[in-house]
Amino acid sequence: MAAGFVDTLQLPVFVVMGSMIGYGSLARETGFSLWLALVATGTVWSLPAQMAMAELYTVGASGAAIALAMSLANLRFLPMAVSLTPLLGDGRRGWRYVMIQMISVNTWVGSTRRCPQLPPGQRGPYYVGYATACMIAGLVATAVGYGLAGTLPRAATLGMVFLNPVYFALVFADVRQRAGIIALLAGAIVGPLIHLLAPNWGLVATGVLAGTAAYLIERRLEARHG
Repeated sequence: MAAGFVDTLQLPVFVVMGSMIGYGSLARETGFSLWLALVATGTVWSLPAQMAMAELYTVGASGAAIALAMSLANLRFLPMAVSLTPLLGDGRRGWRYVMIQMISVNTWVGSTRRCPQLPPGQRGPYYVGYATACMIAGLVATAVGYGLAGTLPRAATLGMVFLNPVYFALVFADVRQRAGIIALLAGAIVGPLIHLLAPNWGLVATGVLAGTAAYLIERRLEARHG
């Protein structure tokens, strides 16, 4: 567990803190109490879903509509959870289902890189340490951002919120698989265009189209050179 905690205390934890400072500031401007902002970070644990929650809360949406929007925003975690769960070691299956609730893109990236190199018995503790450090940093940063609300320029607040997607783009750009690079480039091209046409579905549509295009192109290249 200590190894996972220490590994997080590098770039990942600072990206999480920067993003959550931005979220904490926006949460206060939205009208959240500090308690609600912290509970959202600790339980939802997804910046896009938390932003959707804040936006819908502002316009007076119902609790059911807010819950549905957050669930849709967190659908992206399903393939991550499916791919990560088998890597968490030989522990009890029920315990792995509990641990996977701590998943985020940061923890998924860090754990899928490191866990295959560890003995099965060390993978679960490593993941828990890594995820716990990220969550503690997120909670602290949410409180700091909440306290700084109004003192930071709005451009700086929004810039902090967008640290996470920029970091993820850089992480995925570092992958060695050709299909991953193709998907990233395709998403960068079609994403802004789809957002202009259908902003409510832009993220989902971009993922489906870019991922499908990368898969088909990779199959074609393999067939050509195979």
